[in-house]
Amino acid sequence: MGRGSRKTWLFIFFLLAILPSAFAQNATSIRLSADLRDAPRRIFHAHLELPVKPGPMTLLYPKWIPGEHAPDGPITDLVGLKVTANGKTIPWRRDNVDMFMFHMEVPNGASMLEADYDYLSPAAGEGFSAGPSADQVLSVLEWNLLVLYPAGTPTDALTYQASLRLPQGWKFATSLSVQKQDADEIVFAPVSLSTLVDSPVLAGQNFRSIPLAPDVQPPHHLNIAADSVAALAISDEQIAAYSRLVREEGALFEARHYDHYDFLVSLTNYFYPNGLEHHQSSDDRIPERSFINSDLEENSNSLLSHEYTHSWNGKYRRPAGLATPDFEQPMKGDLLWIYEGLTQYIGEFMAARAGLRTPDDYREALARVGAYLDWPGRTWRTLEDTAVAAQLLYDAGRNWEAWRRSVDFYDEGWLLWLDADILIRQQSHGQKSLDDFCRRFYGPPDSGPKLAPYTLEDIIAALNATVPYDWRGFFNERVYEINPHPPVGGIERGGWQLVYNDQENAVIRVRESVDDTLDLSFSLGMVVQTGMGEENGRLADVIPATPAAEAGLAPGMRISSINGRGFTAGALHEAIAEAKGTNKGIVITADNGGFVLTYNVQYHGGERYPHLVRNTAQPDLLSDTLRPLTSGGK
Repeated sequence: MGRGSRKTWLFIFFLLAILPSAFAQNATSIRLSADLRDAPRRIFHAHLELPVKPGPMTLLYPKWIPGEHAPDGPITDLVGLKVTANGKTIPWRRDNVDMFMFHMEVPNGASMLEADYDYLSPAAGEGFSAGPSADQVLSVLEWNLLVLYPAGTPTDALTYQASLRLPQGWKFATSLSVQKQDADEIVFAPVSLSTLVDSPVLAGQNFRSIPLAPDVQPPHHLNIAADSVAALAISDEQIAAYSRLVREEGALFEARHYDHYDFLVSLTNYFYPNGLEHHQSSDDRIPERSFINSDLEENSNSLLSHEYTHSWNGKYRRPAGLATPDFEQPMKGDLLWIYEGLTQYIGEFMAARAGLRTPDDYREALARVGAYLDWPGRTWRTLEDTAVAAQLLYDAGRNWEAWRRSVDFYDEGWLLWLDADILIRQQSHGQKSLDDFCRRFYGPPDSGPKLAPYTLEDIIAALNATVPYDWRGFFNERVYEINPHPPVGGIERGGWQLVYNDQENAVIRVRESVDDTLDLSFSLGMVVQTGMGEENGRLADVIPATPAAEAGLAPGMRISSINGRGFTAGALHEAIAEAKGTNKGIVITADNGGFVLTYNVQYHGGERYPHLVRNTAQPDLLSDTLRPLTSGGK
């Protein structure tokens, strides 16, 4: 080894020497027993058996969770921790700086440490794995909720054998291999701690497991747990579309980096809707009737394609700053516009290629993205900064989102990579596309799960090998510099134009229906909640420099009346229509923390929604990006 390598190894040995750990590294597997029989009460029980040697010991609870890009391990919901060795209690002390770290002293003569503790799954709220994960008839176990692990050893080098107990009658699915199973307990084959945390379990009373694309190897399954039997009634057409998704992803990348793949879909209104990627599975949480209600289906029809794409972009290939040796080391999210942004683009067009959504709905969604991202926060914050600050922005409220910016690297990544795709198609005169880059960077040869970190230099090199271009300048302009407007060049050079008219955008209508909101972002400049109770009429957001903001309205206020009538969505639409083309303002009365004031909104443009219209002077390259690669697509 060279001089630099020798210094690196000496530094690593020094770190391992100073980290307090009595873990017996050459001993047998660490055993973790999970008991979900109390899951209906939202309590997960855990028992840990850890080979040790006498001396100082530090146990860690996962802090930085892969795929969540933030130090959001739910440590406050870990309770009842009791540690013993040789039948005697071992006192522990939480670190007074790092709340995820527990210090203790393993006594002489002890070779095995045992720990018992519970995890309390929230009954409500938002979040990824830290959000609600159990109700009366189903549960999702993300193993990071129950893991404790010894400091000083990379998680790839720690071997865990996990077991699981479930309520009677519940079925389950996971990417873990089952070593043995009886009526009381499921024992999984030993895996590294990295793999365990990457392998959630979906379990429930109402359960279906559906093979997808049986002609494709390795095998794929759509596993569904639902709050009702009726919700399991996914149609043959939907199953066929998800089978086409499997084929289309294979055709795009021309390689698969997993031994099998399991979609783990929980259908419940009690979980926060979201998805979390894993190498051989995905944790997909959507409302209960999502497969049997057209609006709910449309609202989530690209979720599974997004999380599935992460098996290639995010799990197999991952930005070096996110490829940390354990769950304690901070992650660097500066390339999330690739990790999440490129995945957003692929996941959206894959939903269209597979037939999960129509091209018209794809364009409506793209129009909405191009429109809403044209907000004031762009004047002070770069796209890269939304990625660097992701750990803050994920938990930021919606109030003043247009001024703060949010995790824009998702949807702006969609626009950015569409722009790159259209550019490649133009520069190569139709001979190449971003598909070729995807095969080059994420493709052959086939493999089992493995991690190949990358840098921005690697991305630029692969793009130049696809089509030579000033890709560094392309990204500098769109990612690292202030841009007052979003990158809609892919839309325009792809043969379409972003326009506004009074016809409601189909995707906005669906979102309003599902989220109980009224989105007037492009007219009055505000989003209003329309649910039941005290939140009805609440302003979820107000966009600076729009008529609502200039009238003095702000997020958090609650509208009580419009032009003298009590608040309803219909009354607000009528007021917009009455004011169109006149000098008459819209008079809104709103409660601002107990102070009831009147606001005169001067807006006379009528209803206004974004759409894409065809520009026949340009080739329709946008539609080319949606064309299936396999004969089974449509």
